[in-house]
Amino acid sequence: MKILEKYIIRRAFYAFAMTLIAMTGVVWATQALRQLDLVTSKGQTIVQFISITMLAMPFLIVIVAPFALMIALIMVLNALSGDSELIVIDATGGSRFLVLKPVLIFAAAIMALVAFNSLYLSPMGLAKLRSEITRVRADLVANIVKPGRFITVEDGLTFHIRNRSGNGTLDGLLLHDTRDPDTAFTYQADTGEIIEAADRTLLVMRNGTIQRRPKNKGDISIVRFESYAFDLSNLIPEASQPVYKASERSTANLLSPARNDAYALQNPEKLRTELYDRFSQPLYSLAFGVIVFAFLGKARTTRQSRSVSVLGAICACVGLRTAGFGVTSAAEGNASILLLLFIVPLGGIAISLWSIFREQAGPAPKWLAQRTEQLSAFIERVAERLSGRMGGVS
Repeated sequence: MKILEKYIIRRAFYAFAMTLIAMTGVVWATQALRQLDLVTSKGQTIVQFISITMLAMPFLIVIVAPFALMIALIMVLNALSGDSELIVIDATGGSRFLVLKPVLIFAAAIMALVAFNSLYLSPMGLAKLRSEITRVRADLVANIVKPGRFITVEDGLTFHIRNRSGNGTLDGLLLHDTRDPDTAFTYQADTGEIIEAADRTLLVMRNGTIQRRPKNKGDISIVRFESYAFDLSNLIPEASQPVYKASERSTANLLSPARNDAYALQNPEKLRTELYDRFSQPLYSLAFGVIVFAFLGKARTTRQSRSVSVLGAICACVGLRTAGFGVTSAAEGNASILLLLFIVPLGGIAISLWSIFREQAGPAPKWLAQRTEQLSAFIERVAERLSGRMGGVS
């Protein structure tokens, strides 16, 4: 690899890494806050909360990485132009392809990263996240016990707590139990804690009283205790088997779902759309790379403003990805347009390359023509194979 290529790739990598971390962090924070109450209500630590919500990170990278690539290349090409490096390359007789080659190499590397996340890491992470959320949703404290409210768990059993601390301790606990046909019980305790012991779920109350009142008499007996265990096992719903959506299934499962898979039998179009979308998403990284270069890869003097080109590159990339999202939504009910999931990014690549070739004097280098032909042939083979396999599934 030439010095110029290493120089451009290194600068692009640094800008991409910083942009990806910032953008992914912001998106992750907005998504994680939606699960904050559900996940932490069982008393998990902040480390456990982060570890659970980080399972969605590969999926976020698939969406964010092409835009981080776009921003990184805009920054690098603008810097090359601002430092007059593009002008020097052009003045010494170098073609635009000297800069296009490292841009394509870097975009291809990001495309491989997105493909790995899209085809493997993302569905695996989302599946684990679904399992964790299903497990937490089956928890009594997570769904029923809310501070400051009187919650009827079942007929004749009411909970109330003043506060729930971060370590899972219940403060100011009140439990009213009238399920017994003859006697009503009222439990009051300073603190309480849900524990698992001997395959039982127990509410251990400390420093409290038990008021026992016969329903047909007015006498009340009060017993004070330091520690008392109330059995909650029959109140805890069993964690049901999670139903994995199309985006949470492995690529192998999408290609060949089980014959008795109820979700796959009821939603074959969702599985087919997810499979096509999963293979087409990495192409946007390459598309964004050539689009940005088509707008900003040409040498300009310091008197020529590049703001219009920057705006054009951003609008073109955002418009292309929006079109891809639109096709994905429309394809769920219309399998005949699934190939548009590939045509949209490939069309962006083709138009951008045509624009680059048109402005470049002289023929394109052989390596670029060969790689373009190889990429087109590969996409055609993948599309034909997917059409054949998914035709058998439906």
